Amino acid sequence: MAQGVCRYASIMNGARQVLFHHRIHKVFKQHLVCISVWEKDKKGGNRKPYPVSHIEMIKDGLKMMGPEMKKFGDEMKHKFRADPFVNINDGDYEYIWKFNDRKRVEEWIVSSDHDNNEGQSKANLTFSTNNTALFHGYLSQQVPKDGVVKRTGYCNIRSPTKFLSFKREDNHDWSCFTHLLMRVRGDGRPYMVTISMDRFFDINWFDQYHYTLFTRGGPYWQIAKIPFSKFYVTSKGRIQDKQEPIQLERITHLSITIGDGNEGPFYLEIDYIACMFDENHKEAFAYESYVTDPAHVNT
Repeated sequence: MAQGVCRYASIMNGARQVLFHHRIHKVFKQHLVCISVWEKDKKGGNRKPYPVSHIEMIKDGLKMMGPEMKKFGDEMKHKFRADPFVNINDGDYEYIWKFNDRKRVEEWIVSSDHDNNEGQSKANLTFSTNNTALFHGYLSQQVPKDGVVKRTGYCNIRSPTKFLSFKREDNHDWSCFTHLLMRVRGDGRPYMVTISMDRFFDINWFDQYHYTLFTRGGPYWQIAKIPFSKFYVTSKGRIQDKQEPIQLERITHLSITIGDGNEGPFYLEIDYIACMFDENHKEAFAYESYVTDPAHVNT
């Protein structure tokens, strides 16, 4: 039995059935024919049904069919025209997010402890007059009097999910590069850069890679060049004994977090986030690995 999410339309031989939009579709036959619209449901299809009628699903699906077909055509053109042998030279870099557009800034997700009723911190991500993204707010250390939360004070921004045509989720592939490049102007406080991964097994869904971004403060811009080999792996916020290099072809999101334990206002102005190739960087992984009992790893 295969399970999945039918985004727009699926056709099953022997059964005249067409489903649109986000309805969960369970297939009990092996001869399923899908036309670039079906993707596997990571959680096995165990979701609550959407409170939308079939007619509304069909209407919404048809409205989006035109733009998505155009996007699908552009993807096919790029696939057939692209050179399969990528030649990257020393010092080459590629913009992943360039914050010179208000729409690009508004796509990012902003959160804080206040959103989860775990504190009083406030955060915003705005498009500045310098045509950059400005991450600013107030970091509060006030602990709620609920008898549960013991520590508080964090604000976070996260990149949007990368989608292909027909709302198919896709990963970022940075395997050709060696460094993360960021042009920022901060307030002197440290920020945590987090890279989220696409893992197959549910026990690894919370795997993340971290490294600290140290800002200088003052009116001048700085370019942070962080090797991917310096990122260390955590699970649910705990640093793991079993460390391993980051899989650069399976990256889903990038986040920037402030939570240094100091109450007060903060600001971080971001011009761009890019990836860079440095042929002189030969380090594969910066941290030693331990031989551990498999039953005690990631727990």
